[in-house]
Amino acid sequence: MRKRWMAAVLLLTAALALALTACGSSAETSSAARDTDISEELVYTESMELSCAEEFSVDYYENGFALITIADSARYLLVPEGESAPEDLDGEIVILQQPMENIYLVASAVMDMFVSMDALDAIRFSGTQADGWYIEEAKTAMENGDILYAGKYSAPDYEQILAENCGLAIENTMIYHAPEVEEQLEKFGIPVLVDYSSYEAEPLGRTEWVKLYGLLVGEEEAAEEAFAAEIDEFATVADAEQTGLTVAFFYITTNGEANVRQSSDYLPKMIELAGGTYIFEDLGDEDTASSTVTMTMEEFYAGAKDADYIIYNSTIDGELTSVDELLGKSSLLGNFSAVQSGNVYCTSKNLYQSSMELGTITADIHRMLTGEDEELTYLYKLE
Repeated sequence: MRKRWMAAVLLLTAALALALTACGSSAETSSAARDTDISEELVYTESMELSCAEEFSVDYYENGFALITIADSARYLLVPEGESAPEDLDGEIVILQQPMENIYLVASAVMDMFVSMDALDAIRFSGTQADGWYIEEAKTAMENGDILYAGKYSAPDYEQILAENCGLAIENTMIYHAPEVEEQLEKFGIPVLVDYSSYEAEPLGRTEWVKLYGLLVGEEEAAEEAFAAEIDEFATVADAEQTGLTVAFFYITTNGEANVRQSSDYLPKMIELAGGTYIFEDLGDEDTASSTVTMTMEEFYAGAKDADYIIYNSTIDGELTSVDELLGKSSLLGNFSAVQSGNVYCTSKNLYQSSMELGTITADIHRMLTGEDEELTYLYKLE
């Protein structure tokens, strides 16, 4: 298996070179910075080459074992089918026994990665109900009963999950707000892996997490191909000239505040790749866990009123139908340059779940900036 997918990696060398350019520099993690000497029974051989992702790493050992490190802290030992974990392993390293089956998937942004690998059969439970999925394959699988709703992150259906031998729970960082749930899952023998893909600074870094999930379910070659396909999408805007146009990306919270992306987040990078400039040049602290910043509308107005374009993020509170509906959220928005010039756009509701479509989304932003917005996929203009 390893030889087959390594051959695929060699065939994709040119594509990966483009990824390095898009990321600015290689994000290949160094095993020297990690403790790979985790057991006298395991012999380290190599590490997974990552072109953009920085929030996870994989170290390989003889006989198919792999050490996964997430966010420089949580560690998991992937144990191949038919093998057993070493007895001298550090107790803090979580054991993941292959085959990975009957996965309880709560991190909704990960579903698209499994779809891209044609690996939905590894998922048995969802933390999102059928009508909450905008990915058709996931929605259809739930309607057909192939994937079952097992409760949201804070209230899983333990009885149902246990009845079908759930092998892994993939959560997002919201699980940290319900530590008792993580503790209970682990008490029942269900390992918990927290996805940090949305914390990547580069859009291709977020997409590259498909390699981790491909490793877990034995679809490494399909994962490499899915990642390469996304690189190809980014290639469509690789030579985009800077337009000099500024863009604000935000949504209005239920408290009437503006939630915006930190300048170091992957979405501002997508705006830059598309030829635009994110309106907030130095916002937030890139060392914090959050990828967003919440500010008062007055603060948002002071920083973003002169933006040439504004994009409203509908993934939180639903799609907007008109500029008037947007202004209903705050009258201050009527004084924005983009509103007065008619450069107001909204994201489609499936933007966040489409984690393997970041290249297409970037191309949409490019077409918006260049006035070629007749056929957008994830954006639409508000009138």
